[in-house]
Amino acid sequence: MSLKKVVITGLGIVSPFGLGIETLMRNLYSGSSAVCSQKEVWNKNIKDLNCWIGAPLKEELPIMEIPRKLRRTMGRSSLMSYIAVKEALASAQMPEDCFTSGRTGVSFSSTTGSVSSISDFFNEYVSHASLKNVSSGSFFQIMSHSCAANIAHAFNIKGRVMSPDSACSSSAQAMGLAFESVKYGMQDIMICGGADELDAVVCGTFDLLNATSSRFNDSPASSPRPFDRDRDGTVCGEGAGCIIMESEKSALSRNAPILAEVVGFHTSSDGTHIAQPHSESIASCIKGALNSSGILTSQIGYINAHATGTPLGDKAEAAAIAEVLGGKTPVSSLKGHLGHTLGASGAIELAATIRMINDRKLIPTKNLSIPDVNCANIMHVKTDDYHKNVEYYIKNSFAFGGINAVLILRRHENSNESR
Repeated sequence: MSLKKVVITGLGIVSPFGLGIETLMRNLYSGSSAVCSQKEVWNKNIKDLNCWIGAPLKEELPIMEIPRKLRRTMGRSSLMSYIAVKEALASAQMPEDCFTSGRTGVSFSSTTGSVSSISDFFNEYVSHASLKNVSSGSFFQIMSHSCAANIAHAFNIKGRVMSPDSACSSSAQAMGLAFESVKYGMQDIMICGGADELDAVVCGTFDLLNATSSRFNDSPASSPRPFDRDRDGTVCGEGAGCIIMESEKSALSRNAPILAEVVGFHTSSDGTHIAQPHSESIASCIKGALNSSGILTSQIGYINAHATGTPLGDKAEAAAIAEVLGGKTPVSSLKGHLGHTLGASGAIELAATIRMINDRKLIPTKNLSIPDVNCANIMHVKTDDYHKNVEYYIKNSFAFGGINAVLILRRHENSNESR
């Protein structure tokens, strides 16, 4: 079997900062924080949260631009996915005849279906012991593969459709499966990524696991604090990220813009604890991705860390990076700016990383003032004007359930330097 070279030709984003990749990058480069108080909103539903801060989308979704026949089966996650996909397809200059060829597929995921739709469904059921007032479209909003199915339906996709719903590594696994689908010739083009929405219930579940930040409710922009001595947990956010992957042959055949090349992917299980991260397992996953790429550790020029700001998670990831790559590879996390967009985080952060690498400007970790002693064994990007010519780079994503996923990319020699 002839293996295909896999490239990225399109990016689409809905982030807490707003709609579009340009909005995301403008705010990241300016050092902005999307985190704000959610107490007034969440207090209507839950009275006893530890964490009252989050990173919600800062503008209204343009849902009226989506045909009504499509909106009926879309919860908030799917609506954000649709908008991100539209941008990605436009930036990839994708002709519509690609959609129905059977050679274009979808690999898109989320932590669950739409949380707000699930809440509405069960509020109706519990309050009235009846489902008579629940719309028939509700099921399609709450099913676990809602984002993938709605994308395939909206764009009339005839190829394979996959939805690896694996909590916070969902979009990273979705992108990895898309990479393998193209690499091994099963599809020519893959629409991949993930989405998740912010809700009081989402923050509440992280509260139950003692994983949320609770000391910064009065100063929201000060948290989360990845790798920092004073970090106390993560801050939940929302959004959607879409990446268009395709064979280099497909991209060149239609003169599509090539933004990056995907060269490696590995996903694995800790197999030790369902909630606590394991540095040896993370290290093993990074090594697996390096092995699949065929490149040396010395060739990696930057690592975009998962780093959510939890005491255990950041410590384990830093130890794993130090074990595999030593302490001289620049590392940063974007969650201090964005919060943790959960199942969307891998795709949103990878899109931002691709732009960073092409712009030759690495963004430092926001709120990292004093590295924790257990996280000081890696090289943190410290300044806003850190310029570096990076060829190969890593995106880490990890999730409850002991799921690890690592992607390795290469800056494409023909990529646009700033777009």
